[in-house]
Amino acid sequence: MSIHLTLFVVLLNMCAFRGSKVLVSLFALQLGAPQIMLGVIVALYALCPTLLALYAGKLTDRLGVRWPLVLGCLGIGLSLLLPGLLPSLNTLYLSALLIGFCFVFYNVSIQNLVGMLSSTEARTRNFSNLSLMIASGGFVGPLIAGFAIDNLGYGIGYLCIAVLPAISAVIVFSARHKLTELSGAKAKNEDEPGYAVGLLANRPLRRTLITSGIILTAIDLFQFYMPIYGHAIGMSATAIGMVLAMFAGASFIVRTILPQIVKRFGEEPVLVASIFIAAATYLLFPLVESGIVLGVFAFLLGLGTGCGQPLTLMMIYARAPEGRSGEALGLRMTINNLTHIVVPLFFGTIGTAFGVAPVFLANAVMLGAGGMISRRR
Repeated sequence: MSIHLTLFVVLLNMCAFRGSKVLVSLFALQLGAPQIMLGVIVALYALCPTLLALYAGKLTDRLGVRWPLVLGCLGIGLSLLLPGLLPSLNTLYLSALLIGFCFVFYNVSIQNLVGMLSSTEARTRNFSNLSLMIASGGFVGPLIAGFAIDNLGYGIGYLCIAVLPAISAVIVFSARHKLTELSGAKAKNEDEPGYAVGLLANRPLRRTLITSGIILTAIDLFQFYMPIYGHAIGMSATAIGMVLAMFAGASFIVRTILPQIVKRFGEEPVLVASIFIAAATYLLFPLVESGIVLGVFAFLLGLGTGCGQPLTLMMIYARAPEGRSGEALGLRMTINNLTHIVVPLFFGTIGTAFGVAPVFLANAVMLGAGGMISRRR
């Protein structure tokens, strides 16, 4: 299975995953769900990845990537069929839970597969392209879902996007010989205790896992608090949307040129520089109220955090002990999903008590600490 075909599988599944979130939110509202239940549905997407990502990584290391990929893709497709065939709120809850369950096995396996298919020289490029496919799926998937809803209805919309992971499953199953060959070698430490605490004892890996969580926190908080800050200083919704678009555009641009940057300066210097750029930008946000200037700062922040995600993913794969790369990637996913749950509550408390500005300042301090951690040898 070539890297290009693997990236195509990523694009198909990410279109389905992101599109399903648009469908489930709007469909639940049409079926009369209160807004609080929308939060429950979104949480159900993250429940299984939080609880099972580490186990999924261990399973991938033990069995190889082929069957977790095939069953994960098929499971996502079948989970998307349920609301189309049995439209009800209970079905939406079940579908969201099953999608999260299947997606965690697929996601850890596909990240591991990209690493397996990459030579040391090509690893940066391939993980950058992986991030680009994820971003592209986040753009295309909602467009497909929105078009399907307006023209075909919610049920048919679910059936349409269910086709995408089904195609992925066929592609992966067809490449069974290549995937079996990639996963055939027995890991040197297969018989050693595989506790996560052992991975965290690996200092370079631990630093990268912490940095990955900090960068994800910076991205989540910007996307959540920038609209709040913009509203507080009197910006229009259009202007706020433009600022957020500048952030997303910068992330996409920097990932296209990331391999060239890393080739010239190295992985860790680029990661450290990107974190400090993001930290400095967060310090500046509360000082200005101009939409144009905020757009410039958002672009700089997008450059910093856009580098961070693919770099930490690549470095976690490279620094994992031999035969435990899937487990390390699963641990990363667990930390990231815990971040999705805990961080908004923590910073929401700060924002409620002191306003939005201290949230930006606290995030700048957190990023600065992440940069110092990444600099340590």
